[in-house]
Formats: sequence, structure tokens, C-alpha cells
Amino acid sequence: MPTLNLPNLDQEHGFYLKPKQDQVWIQVKIGFTTFLTLLLVFIICWITGFFLPLIIIVPITLSLVAPFFDVPSLKKTGNLVYYSPLFLAEKPKNGKIIIHGGTLFDYVFVIDRKLSGRKRMNMILLLYLQGLDQLIDQLQKENKRNLILRGTSYIINERTAQKLGFRIVQTDFLQKCILVYNYFNLMLSYSIAKGKWTFPKLGETKTFEANLNELIERRDFIKDWKGKLTDRQFV
Repeated sequence: MPTLNLPNLDQEHGFYLKPKQDQVWIQVKIGFTTFLTLLLVFIICWITGFFLPLIIIVPITLSLVAPFFDVPSLKKTGNLVYYSPLFLAEKPKNGKIIIHGGTLFDYVFVIDRKLSGRKRMNMILLLYLQGLDQLIDQLQKENKRNLILRGTSYIINERTAQKLGFRIVQTDFLQKCILVYNYFNLMLSYSIAKGKWTFPKLGETKTFEANLNELIERRDFIKDWKGKLTDRQFV
């Protein structure tokens, strides 16, 4: 099975826009700060003999910093493809493509902090639509009409997903466990998206899927909505 081509979107992403040495330096600083933080917590717990804070802080910290290392690494190996700065897809596997609406790493380097919460959400949805449109175009060229696209999102609600041609499916147990583990990661991502501290309700997180034919049927709608959101960003 041929792999999907990686679009050249580096110039739109704050991290990939930086020189390689700056990218590495950012990761070094994050890694060093994380190490010092966990070391300090460990020392305090060792002195007090109370290790519960360490047990709680370690998984939370790892869930927060992991995307800053995992995503660039997976992009480099081609296992994760950017179709817009906030729309990523894994390699096709078993007739499915898992899509992602950006990670905490992407939100930190893509979202303009000067924008209001409403304009941030419009920007996010616009980049979702741009990525989805790009992915549909790529799959059409490769004639993969039977491929299923599947994703889980706390940004896109059921009504929006259905407008785009997706149907809501049950979130499997493993995905629910991953969501619980990444709650603080999701909270920060959602807060950046909203422009204020926001606590997402995991029960409102939806898993959706569609095959390529279903999305092609909604292609005109996707392009039209993308155009309207583009106009709003410049008002």
C-alpha cells in the first residue's frame, strides 16, 4: 500500500518554521525542565515519606510533555501526516485512517494568542476543514474510496460532524482510558482554543467516522464552509 504524501505545511506551523537547532533546543529545555520538576517532587516526597503527589504528578506531567517529542518524531518518520497545521492523520491501517484535530503541541505553536476565543475557534475549525479537504483530495487521487476515516474530538460536536459527512460511533474502552489519562492535556488544549480556562467534559467527547464516498458527497459544503470561515477571520 503506497504511503500518503506529506504536504509542505512547515511554513504555517510555528515549531517547524524554526531552524532545526532551535527545534532541538526547545525540546531540550522542555525535557530539562520536566526532569528538574519531577526530581524536586521526588526529593520532597522522599523527605516527607509521602509519595502520593509523585504518583499523581508523574503521569500528568508525562501526558503534557509527550506531544512535544512524539509528534515531531512521528512526522519525521512519516507515521503522522499534517494536512493542515491542526489536522493530522496516521498512516492507513486495516482499511482505516485515524485522524487527529491537532495536539497540545500544535495548539501552542499555531494558535495566535492575540485572537479572541471566538476567532480562535473559527480558526481551529477552518484549519480542520482545510486539512479534511486536503486529505479527501489526496485519497481521491489514490482512489481509496473504501477507506474509513475515524477520529475523536472534543472540539467538533455531533451536529458539526454530521454536516461534514461523519456519523457518530461509540467510543471504545481503550480510547476512553486514553482520554482520562490525557485529561489535563485536553484541558490545556481546550483552554488555549477558548482563550480562557475551560474544563472539557469527557462525556461530550465524540468519536466519528465516514468513508471517502460520504465525504466526497459533502465536498462542496466543506469548501463553502471553509470559504465563509476564511472571510470571518479577516473581518
